[in-house]
Amino acid sequence: MDILFDPLLLLLATARDVVPVLALLVFFQKVVLRRPIPRPRRILAGFVLVIVGMACFLGGLDLALFPVGRAMALQLAEAAQASGGSWLDYGWIYVFALCIGFATTIAEPSLIAVAHKASEASRGSVSSLGLRIAVAVGVACGIALGTVRIVTGTPLYIYILAGYVVVAAQTFFAPRMIVPLAFDSGGVTTSTVTVPLVAALGLGLASHVPGRSPVLDGFGLIAFASLFPIIAVMGYAQLAGIAAGIRRRTPRPKTPLDSGK
Repeated sequence: MDILFDPLLLLLATARDVVPVLALLVFFQKVVLRRPIPRPRRILAGFVLVIVGMACFLGGLDLALFPVGRAMALQLAEAAQASGGSWLDYGWIYVFALCIGFATTIAEPSLIAVAHKASEASRGSVSSLGLRIAVAVGVACGIALGTVRIVTGTPLYIYILAGYVVVAAQTFFAPRMIVPLAFDSGGVTTSTVTVPLVAALGLGLASHVPGRSPVLDGFGLIAFASLFPIIAVMGYAQLAGIAAGIRRRTPRPKTPLDSGK
């Protein structure tokens, strides 16, 4: 029987991965720090919930998100091949990748947490919603460009090298406050919601485009989802700085109050 359809085996497999973490924490608390474990019943209940939640999540990935991503890639690829099979005929694939990248990133719990903390730490100077939208736009553009790479068969390193050249250049000109936040934003996008659909999309697309290998071409979309948010967040900060400078230099029109009338 497949482990995905056996809840008991799935729970045991998840516990096997989580219990070492609990054992490590207990070891450092009792042996290294030599202090009692605070609220042990609450901590134990929390770990039980973690095991159950992770088991449900992993089962859901294989039962729902992975099949949906593969099915969408298959159907869109078949429609493109029926239209001629050139890279321009895969337009709906690019649109789907753009939309799924934006939607999954906006819903990413880790990004919501980082954006909220960034807004708190900056005392509101960094907008939580603005940061999430900038990151989502970056992921959307990155995944769309990644699907173009799969369809055309262009080597991955060309895109990644060019992208990090842009990042290196932006680092010198972007506001210093936003640079570390931009790099962190690239990491939090590759989490629980985004990765399953993006990976399924890449593997499904590479499996049904003639001449592409799922191993050589199907992977790599997640790299785009990590790189382009860095570019987008620093670009957003640079554009905001330019707009603020223009507003400061633009003379305010005089009113009757200015002339004393």
